[in-house]
Amino acid sequence: MTGLRARSVGVRDVAARAGVSRQTVSRVLNEHPDVAPETRERVLTAVSELGYRMNNVARALGTRRSRTIGVLAQAALHYGPSRSIEAIESAARSAGYWVSAVFADSTGEDTVREAIEHLLGQGVDGLVVVAPHARTLQTLDAMDIGIPTVTLHSAGRDGRGLAVDQVAGARLATGCLADAGHRRIAHLAGPADWLEAEARQAGFAQELAARGLAPGPVVSGDWTARSGHDASAIIAESGATAVFSANDQMALGLLGGLRELGIRVPEDVSVVGFDDVPDAAFYAPALTTVRQDFAELARLAVSRLVDAGTDAAEPVAPVLVHRASVAPPQR
Repeated sequence: MTGLRARSVGVRDVAARAGVSRQTVSRVLNEHPDVAPETRERVLTAVSELGYRMNNVARALGTRRSRTIGVLAQAALHYGPSRSIEAIESAARSAGYWVSAVFADSTGEDTVREAIEHLLGQGVDGLVVVAPHARTLQTLDAMDIGIPTVTLHSAGRDGRGLAVDQVAGARLATGCLADAGHRRIAHLAGPADWLEAEARQAGFAQELAARGLAPGPVVSGDWTARSGHDASAIIAESGATAVFSANDQMALGLLGGLRELGIRVPEDVSVVGFDDVPDAAFYAPALTTVRQDFAELARLAVSRLVDAGTDAAEPVAPVLVHRASVAPPQR
């Protein structure tokens, strides 16, 4: 064993320990079905005893599959993309795959292209692109990627995309406020260059129109609690009795800003957020919000890549989570 530990353990060593050919070891490692159970067990025992580690490069050469999924991650500091990246890794592990992630600035076409080329150079079997901006989709359209590709956070704007139904979620949030009796509803919107922010604003407008309510004031934010805080005075002056915030972080800042202005939530102004971040239940007051199922989105993405399917999937349905930040209007 000392000699083997001094160098990398190879297939030849495993074959010798198990008393089989190198081809048999390769078939076991690559999960080929035509191997007798007792032979498979003998090979796996030898692998464990010798501490053999499968080389993904060697695996790819032998099977044309690296069992690795590439992830191009953008805007990873924001809650939705970060949760999706985490969920993709978990779903990939469950499917017997690893994840190789590259983080790229979405502001430049060259940066996105270089990141994708890097992942392709690693021989990944499929690609997940976290694509919250239209320009990223344009870069993908201009490339010949050649492997199964799925986009997330593109609000379903392209044929490769999987998405939580952003419009439906926004309508749930707006409808919740209307059902409570509010008629003057404002929207604290996300950044204009985000596809999901655009979809949530569209859902807000659609729900108001469907209920015969006048378009409410729209105040732009940047997903941060600071921008929600800064918007509080504008919203207070608008006369709105309710606010649909495009994410929970901005809602957090809004709650704080309204409190500083002496405006009570939900007695004076009701607030609904979007995402259901882990802290939302502990805001003051606990935030009514729209939950996105990132785990299901990741499972669908990995399944599509592993099965190399091309059929379009229905958007994942969002869920409204009722808490304490909504009440009937007092004025």
